[in-house]
Amino acid sequence: MTPLTLLAEDNFEAPGPSIFDFPPLYEGAPTWLTKPVVFAVVGTLLVCAFAWSAFAKPQLVPRGMQNIGEKGYEFVRDQVARPFLGKDAERWMPLLLSLFFLILLWNFFGVVPLIQIPIASHIAFPVVFALTIYIIKIYLGIKHQGLGGYFKNMMFPPGLPKPIYVLLAPIEFLSNLILAPFTHAVRLFANMFAGHLILAFFSAVGFWFLFEKLTPLGAGLGVLGVVMTIAMTGFEIFIQFLQAFLFTMLAAMYIGGSLHPDH
Repeated sequence: MTPLTLLAEDNFEAPGPSIFDFPPLYEGAPTWLTKPVVFAVVGTLLVCAFAWSAFAKPQLVPRGMQNIGEKGYEFVRDQVARPFLGKDAERWMPLLLSLFFLILLWNFFGVVPLIQIPIASHIAFPVVFALTIYIIKIYLGIKHQGLGGYFKNMMFPPGLPKPIYVLLAPIEFLSNLILAPFTHAVRLFANMFAGHLILAFFSAVGFWFLFEKLTPLGAGLGVLGVVMTIAMTGFEIFIQFLQAFLFTMLAAMYIGGSLHPDH
């Protein structure tokens, strides 16, 4: 008897999209007042509190929260802002640093006991961030290059044979004005959604076979489910950090492209 047969015979139901469906917190509450919304606000307040404790009264020799804050600042500045923004890096650091820390904390909520929901696994949150960066990108592009210059630089990169532009211009338009904000949001959402689903599946397998259907074969599957949950949790933490970094890096790249089209 294979593990899949055993799962089917035990009527095991793997977690699906329903684990992302949160009703209002209490009867009569607005439909938008759900667990993800509450913890999105909690995460925002925690980031504000962290920033205040780290940077409100900086000391010459950093300690505690200031030390953590400065390490985070240096990481975002050196790995995200300076490579794409150059001399404008410091000017945009408040936005990029806030974006990185908030997305990182929201992602980490997915592995925090009792919370266990990455906020970005709900598409509305990445969409709001992506649209904000998208609007800033277009505004800066038009402001610094002019309306005609912005679309010309975007759709007609210099130095190419003119016949190439017949194919390239529509592709550049589609890529920069439609696909870019879409992929910016979906990349973060899809990774957090898939990661949370995988963790929920292995956790459910471990719980089911160790507590609900304890048999010799089931015990082995239950232990495997627990081991995989632990292993995937460590991997998911890495992915959560990576996705916060990539989202912030793309934001810097889009802003830098509008400020410095020649680069």
